[in-house]
Amino acid sequence: MSDLSNLRVDPVRLWDSLMEMGKIGGTPKGGCNRLTLTDLDKQSRHLFTTWCEAAGLTVSVDQMGNMFARRAGEDQSLPPVLMGSHLDTQPTGGKFDGVLGVLGALEVMRSMNDMKVKTRHPVEIANWTNEEGSRYAPAMIASGVFAGAYTQEHAYSLTDRDGLTFGDELERIGFKGSEPVGKPVHAFFELHIEQGPILEDEAIDIGVVTHGQGQRWYEINLTGFESHAGSTPMARRRDALVGAARIVGLVNAIGLAHPPLAVSTVGMLTPYPGSRNVIPGSVFMTCEFRHPQDAELDLMDAALREGVARIVAESGLEADLKCVFSYAPVPFDETCIAAVRRGAEAYGYSHRDIVSGAGHDACYLARVAPTSMIFTPCVDGISHNEAENIKPEWASAGAQVLMHAVLEKAEIVA
Repeated sequence: MSDLSNLRVDPVRLWDSLMEMGKIGGTPKGGCNRLTLTDLDKQSRHLFTTWCEAAGLTVSVDQMGNMFARRAGEDQSLPPVLMGSHLDTQPTGGKFDGVLGVLGALEVMRSMNDMKVKTRHPVEIANWTNEEGSRYAPAMIASGVFAGAYTQEHAYSLTDRDGLTFGDELERIGFKGSEPVGKPVHAFFELHIEQGPILEDEAIDIGVVTHGQGQRWYEINLTGFESHAGSTPMARRRDALVGAARIVGLVNAIGLAHPPLAVSTVGMLTPYPGSRNVIPGSVFMTCEFRHPQDAELDLMDAALREGVARIVAESGLEADLKCVFSYAPVPFDETCIAAVRRGAEAYGYSHRDIVSGAGHDACYLARVAPTSMIFTPCVDGISHNEAENIKPEWASAGAQVLMHAVLEKAEIVA
């Protein structure tokens, strides 16, 4: 393998691109609201296309709206080395979640051009559609179709809160491409902010991502009996919200009981009828568990079911508990992990192995191609928030390591 340590990205150009893209859907608090398949998403896609074509890349779009910007290899018959992430954001998102992975990949391509690097394999950038899942659930739907986890027809049928379908909106913004979804990939790398506090707290430059967390999502419908808040004695109440409050505590306790990697969250809680002087007769709630080991998720699942059964029995309630989404832990490819680690070492960056607490497109790509991820720190671990922020030197370090890993897999020939 050639010595790649003398190959450098342009940190100013990368940062300027991030700031320019951040203007599309920019919010007064400094974040971004660029929901998938909106006019703002369309605008960001057009800007990305313009930049890619200016860099001599060939842009194609598949039938899920996934964008691929290709730099030719010496042997065009070989599958590409792919890198990228997503340009869509949360409604109150930041400038860097996903976007760093796309524009960091673009900076790799631009720097390869600057240095006149040639590779045996083609190299491509991917911009995956609807990674966030904010407008169309579930998240990562387009990379999921690419990897065979969902059908294209299912994705097209998804509706947002206004009843607009994914397929119709994809066509409306002009990004329902003609390319079939899915193709051979030699390797995939995704650069991303950590979205957690570990790297910054430990003053580590690069996170070498070895696994993606497994996830289990639950919906619980609790049924009690609504009655008058003033005239119903406490001992005779069947208050569904009280039961839900106990389940919130249960879910939190389950996460604390499986340190240090488990996390548990109640994200939605909807009491009915929602009147201030009526004892709630029913509650809809959600919870989720995440852990990199299926065995631990099994234990957490069992604790939830046992605890909910106990709480409803003690409270005179009924419960309908369903696991509505289950995502197995994802071990990333050892050779790709090693390539990332060598990249960090080649440029003298401090690094540590880390597990991704969030879901990413890389988790689906790992089903069909050797895959790994590169994490950079983010300020105070904040993400999915307009206050999300990173330092320019963190962005360039991540892109530097990305370039090293990609060129190692793509095989420099000149």
